[in-house]
Amino acid sequence: MTTKKKLAPASPWVELRTTTKDWDAADPALLTTMATQLHLIRAFEESVLDLAGQKLINGPAHSSIGQEGGAVGSILPLTVADQINGSHRGHHQFLAKALTAVQPDGFGMTGDFSGEVREVLSRSLSEICGLAAGYCGGRGGSMHLQWKEIGAMGTNAIVGGAVPFATGFAWSDRHAGTDAVSVTYFGDGAMNIGSVLESLNLASAWSLPVCFFVENNQYAVSTTVEEATGEPRLSARALGFNIPSWRVDGMDPLAVHLAMEEALEHMRAGKGPTMIEADVYRYFHQNGPFPGSAFGYRDRDEETAWRGRDPLEAIGGHLIRRGIVGPDEIADLRARCKAIMSSVCDELLEPDPDRKGQQRFRLDLWPDPSAIDEGIRGDLSELDGARYLEAGDVTGATTTVRFVDAVAEVMSRRMARDERIVVLGEDVHKLSGGPRGATKGLKEAYPDRVLGTPISEAAFSGLAGGMALDGRYRPVIELMYADFVWVAADQLFNQIGKARHMFGGQHSMPLVMRIKVGTRTGYGSQHSMDPAGVMASSAGWRIVAPSTPHDYIGAMNAALQCEDPVAVLEHDADLYRAEGAVPDGDLDYLLPVGSAAVRRTGEAVTVLTYLSMVAPSVEAAELSGVDAEVIDLRWLDMASIDWDTIERSITKTNRVMIVEQGSRQTSYGALLADEIQRRYFDWLDAPVARVCGSESSPSISKVLEEAALANADDVAAGLTRLAFDTEGAD
Repeated sequence: MTTKKKLAPASPWVELRTTTKDWDAADPALLTTMATQLHLIRAFEESVLDLAGQKLINGPAHSSIGQEGGAVGSILPLTVADQINGSHRGHHQFLAKALTAVQPDGFGMTGDFSGEVREVLSRSLSEICGLAAGYCGGRGGSMHLQWKEIGAMGTNAIVGGAVPFATGFAWSDRHAGTDAVSVTYFGDGAMNIGSVLESLNLASAWSLPVCFFVENNQYAVSTTVEEATGEPRLSARALGFNIPSWRVDGMDPLAVHLAMEEALEHMRAGKGPTMIEADVYRYFHQNGPFPGSAFGYRDRDEETAWRGRDPLEAIGGHLIRRGIVGPDEIADLRARCKAIMSSVCDELLEPDPDRKGQQRFRLDLWPDPSAIDEGIRGDLSELDGARYLEAGDVTGATTTVRFVDAVAEVMSRRMARDERIVVLGEDVHKLSGGPRGATKGLKEAYPDRVLGTPISEAAFSGLAGGMALDGRYRPVIELMYADFVWVAADQLFNQIGKARHMFGGQHSMPLVMRIKVGTRTGYGSQHSMDPAGVMASSAGWRIVAPSTPHDYIGAMNAALQCEDPVAVLEHDADLYRAEGAVPDGDLDYLLPVGSAAVRRTGEAVTVLTYLSMVAPSVEAAELSGVDAEVIDLRWLDMASIDWDTIERSITKTNRVMIVEQGSRQTSYGALLADEIQRRYFDWLDAPVARVCGSESSPSISKVLEEAALANADDVAAGLTRLAFDTEGAD
């Protein structure tokens, strides 16, 4: 006979509700601060909806009216050192964090608001309206609010997209030896996002002090929680990851406050992550000034019932019941909050001469359109005074090393010199340096800074992004294969790559991602992508593709000093086992950012190539008899390409061929060819030619894999066509 044993979760899961005794025990100063913040946020959101109703706000206006209790209740117990981030519906959380920061001693119920409070309201509204005085210079708008100095690390338009970053803040807090925590706010819809669940797992596995705060407002746009999941009590998800969880009425700000205090006690004691699920209700539709019932997915009775539990009314009732204030003081608070917001709006607006009776934002408040591209990346001033060394300039002794050994040795050198560097990825801590030995010796030498991750590219890439945004550490991610950029795509492209620019270009994003290119390893279609074209098509990343051990050392040193995210491409089969000369005992020089290298001089054709196709291109020039000039691009992102070297060659040869190994579908050469023809059309005697792989991805079969990739024979044939065919056929 089988036996059965009832199992129980390892972590507690409780529902916390307040009683009258809790309200009677609450500090009056806490309650007046809560009430004032709630009324300020409500008046702020009403002003946003009023502007949206006038068609003055460009894009959505995701109101938090009805949900203020969860934000205020949970943020008041935090300090400035505690960091938060959130979702597209994050005005209330941002304001609660900012108001608490500028007035840490709390709010009374009477008197004028301080200049600091007024500035928070004005700058927040300016940001939502896209104006220059906003916290992000108007680039973030309603969905991307950030004030890093007070721990408001950024709200986010991608559902669940901000959650992995919060684990990075938490790792940084713990590693730095502080008791600070991070809180990541997201809605019920995000609970079904893979990166959120991956982050729950990673935070639990590494015991990170992060609170996953779920604002369950019952609807993901119009889809109910019950429609989206079989377990509508969303805090139950935490139990599967051994994370203690609280479920509270989010319309009760005191209940949320008490739950957060318990969660903070747990996290500050070093016991790991927590989850709080707050049941709340957004009074309006997903965005804009109309209720959900206007769109047919909610009925008015439901909306009326939830409005009857308004957090502002609830706290006001307890303040009056306890005799702390009277009804007149509550009414006066409401009037003062409305008045300051009316005044703030008036400062932004003027009559619209083209629309009688209408208003517009003052023209002098808009950001300068010519500055649109500023802040995508830094200016590289952090590299001023660096020592650069090209292979041809080495005057001392050299030694021959394998490429993969250079990878491990330079990383070890940098970690010894810079305690901020943290390496993370799958199996980087085992197997004598990962699957190929690229992290050999690092775990033994730096055990607390070499992190072997779960198989969860989105989670650990996002964690690294959070570390970079936090700024105390320099993460180095290893992606085992280039194809995995698709698995982590949101974190790499929407989050890490865009963070600096969309938050106003005011902070750096120092992160390195080592990407192993797996062509010619026999791993087939899903492990053989060349990521250069994909990476280059997304702004914000610098990309370096070193083809020799000497260049790799210099490139990695440059990447680890750069304040931008840098993708370092490494080729497994064709380069890891290759050998090359490096300066004996010198692991500290840099490769100049934005510098190409001429590997072969010639007069007939300019060949632009990178990584594993550099050597085959030089070989092809000899095979074909075409006097080709072969340029190793090295830096591939559009901001770092060495146009000076390219121009000197093109004006000499008047013909260009771009050579890459990978698929035509994800081709870097297509992007480069377009730019070359725009810049140098008058110098070209033939269209830009391209040699690349086939349309298909490489297959497992050795012969099919070879057929899918470009090789030296393909390059030689392309050179012959271009040099002797005036059509310059591709």
